[in-house]
Amino acid sequence: MDKNGLRQLLEDVLNGAVSVDDALTKLRHWPAESLDFARVDHHRSLRTGMPEVVFGENKSASQIAEILQRIIEQNIFPMATRVDQGKADEIMGRVPGLTYHQSARMLTGSIKKIPVSGRGLVTVLTAGTSDIPIAEEAAITCRCLGNKVEKIHDVGVAGIHRLLQYQHTLDASSVLVVVAGMEGALPSVVGGLVKIPVIAVPTSVGYGTGFGGIAALLGMLNSCAPGVAVVNIDNGFGAGCFASAINRRLESEQQSIPI
Repeated sequence: MDKNGLRQLLEDVLNGAVSVDDALTKLRHWPAESLDFARVDHHRSLRTGMPEVVFGENKSASQIAEILQRIIEQNIFPMATRVDQGKADEIMGRVPGLTYHQSARMLTGSIKKIPVSGRGLVTVLTAGTSDIPIAEEAAITCRCLGNKVEKIHDVGVAGIHRLLQYQHTLDASSVLVVVAGMEGALPSVVGGLVKIPVIAVPTSVGYGTGFGGIAALLGMLNSCAPGVAVVNIDNGFGAGCFASAINRRLESEQQSIPI
């Protein structure tokens, strides 16, 4: 249950639409629900603004399905990352209403139902077409977290003119997620063109001396462009969460920190 769901429940109790006992039943699994193989954090969305998300790698389809079902029962938007097609088919057979995003390897609820709440535009760029799966993970994560997202693909430094024609989109954005493999140079170039946060995502795309993304990671960490933040190799999900945190509207009830 997120902040809006909890607020509605409390208001329903206040006006008598829901009894105290019924409210307690709805909250019986707070803050975390114990399963044989996992503890599902139903409080995460209220605490951090980010929902509980299932990391699907090395989990069985039945485990993922069980966790997602418990999340849905708490009226939390379901998301699972690193889910292959075979697992996805089995999970969708058990849990109705899910959508599989093949390129990103993600399972989510219906993105069309998510209102845009982020204050600006998040634009996701890729250096090459081979970087698109990680970029899709970032873009879908951003959209699931309530952000408007644009995507620009295949604008790497091997043909820098391809990037420059999108300067107007870069200028209209609030946050940029820049995804690149090989030598990982694109975030440095972008960082020198804009005055907004740039989140660099190294990918494992590249030849032997790319060392599975380590060359791109080190290149990004050593960027000469100030203000470039770097996430782990192939971590599109982490980049999407970071971009969303930057782009999130200030909460109206946010309290000042005492000095």
